Amino acid sequence: MTSQIAATWRMALSVSVATGAYGVSFGALAVAAGLDVWQTMVLSLLMYTGGSQFAFVGALAGGGLPAAGAAVLVGLRNAVYVMQVNSWFHPRLAQRILMAHVTTDESAAVAAAQPDQRLRKLGFWATGVGVFTLWNVMTLAGALLGNLMGDPKAWGLDGAAIAAFCGLLWPRLVARDAVATAVVAAVVTVALVPVLPAGLPVLSAVVVGGGAAWHQIRRSARAEGTR
Repeated sequence: MTSQIAATWRMALSVSVATGAYGVSFGALAVAAGLDVWQTMVLSLLMYTGGSQFAFVGALAGGGLPAAGAAVLVGLRNAVYVMQVNSWFHPRLAQRILMAHVTTDESAAVAAAQPDQRLRKLGFWATGVGVFTLWNVMTLAGALLGNLMGDPKAWGLDGAAIAAFCGLLWPRLVARDAVATAVVAAVVTVALVPVLPAGLPVLSAVVVGGGAAWHQIRRSARAEGTR
């Protein structure tokens, strides 16, 4: 095994463990929101979109924005990742379906970090399968524990998911524009929490990020046009 392959495996494993670990928060919060263990597991097995799952149970528990609508809107980012993955690998139909299911922030990010096509494919599959497996195992653990521990907020599990996601995201924000966008999105979300129904503050962050991405695309296009 070459050093590059070993490094890709280490990255995939570390991301899988870190991401999968906070599936326990989703399991506990889903049960607290009124879902049973089987319903919680179906969400993680079939919906499997991380942030969208939290948006769904958050809206469900808060009685604010319709839960399905919140989940769909937050999950739209995955469509962008799927298009990127298709452009990398040009998979057959059966592979495309499976790849679409395990395409997440993490699998796309680990793949994008690799220097060549072979390592990119390894990073994508190792992370995609690793996160999917551990996420579902920890979702089951959280759902079972949620029935025993009572209110998961008393244990800090509602904040654990956010903290873990921020811990994964922040090291990837190396560009000044990305850091500025993340800070603005966080400030807008926190400011809107007291005044908007559950689910909408998170969606406001999506709007901020989408606007920043659109601005960056237009700026890049103008730069290309002046060359």
